[in-house]
Amino acid sequence: MAWYIVRRLLQMIPVFLGATLLVYAMVFLVPGDPIQALAGDKPMTPAVEAQLRARYHLDEPFFVQYLLYLKGIVTLDFGTAFSGRPVRDELARAFPVTIKLALMAVLIEGVFGVIFGLIAGLRKGRLFDSTMLVVSLIIIAVPIFVTGFLAQFLLGVKWGIAPVTVTGHASFGELLVPALVLGSLSFAYVLRLTRNSVAENMSADYVRTATAKGLGRPRVVTVHILRNSLIPVITFLGADLGALIGGAVVTEGIFNIPGVGGTLYQAITRGEPPTVVSFVTVLIVVFLIANLVVDLLYAALDPRIRYA
Repeated sequence: MAWYIVRRLLQMIPVFLGATLLVYAMVFLVPGDPIQALAGDKPMTPAVEAQLRARYHLDEPFFVQYLLYLKGIVTLDFGTAFSGRPVRDELARAFPVTIKLALMAVLIEGVFGVIFGLIAGLRKGRLFDSTMLVVSLIIIAVPIFVTGFLAQFLLGVKWGIAPVTVTGHASFGELLVPALVLGSLSFAYVLRLTRNSVAENMSADYVRTATAKGLGRPRVVTVHILRNSLIPVITFLGADLGALIGGAVVTEGIFNIPGVGGTLYQAITRGEPPTVVSFVTVLIVVFLIANLVVDLLYAALDPRIRYA
């Protein structure tokens, strides 16, 4: 197991380098001059412009800039935003909020999606199964910004049972409704994925064998059917965690959450490449770690899987 983890970590290095190089190139090679964008309509003297270019290494060749950026990542120095504030401070402020929101969304979609999907799969073709398929299809069809505004209006404005916006503290109570909105789309996918896996595994040979041996229905469902059905669900949830953290821009904008989405959106509109690249780099790391955890969970769910 230890050697497998080391091997996977070594495999992540070229993935990390390739992903960060691609993101760095896309951000820094787009048309436009970030220094001119920083100045806006105000005139800038050549001396000040040269000083700013030297400060942010914009006067260096592209690969030199990229190597300097990698050096900063190793030393946890993500540079300075055009506002003069260290990017590391922006990361420390925004990421805990978004990670808390994303984990709550994953927990909600995972627990409720698996429970409803399990019941629907066990009752395939019945009323509950048909109802869950219709509900999940409606959730998938409705855009998330519509779901967000609707939840904000009904729960916050009309009924007053939830805060309309999130304060700077971003407590769990304040993040509950945004987490429901953020995880609603993935909840529908988890429900349908669990339902299909459970319905397929119910007719498997090992399930019929366990039933023929006289095992009780609860043990057959939990140990044999559900355990094997969770493998594709865990794969989806692991990939979805990184997607939720990066895709929380709309939800954070609706509920005024001071997280990664809002900060990243502001950095893009202001034309701050150091902030954008740093935030996306951390998202890449989170995605790689989540996939490593998913691979390790396979052995716990399926005893036939062993890592040499």
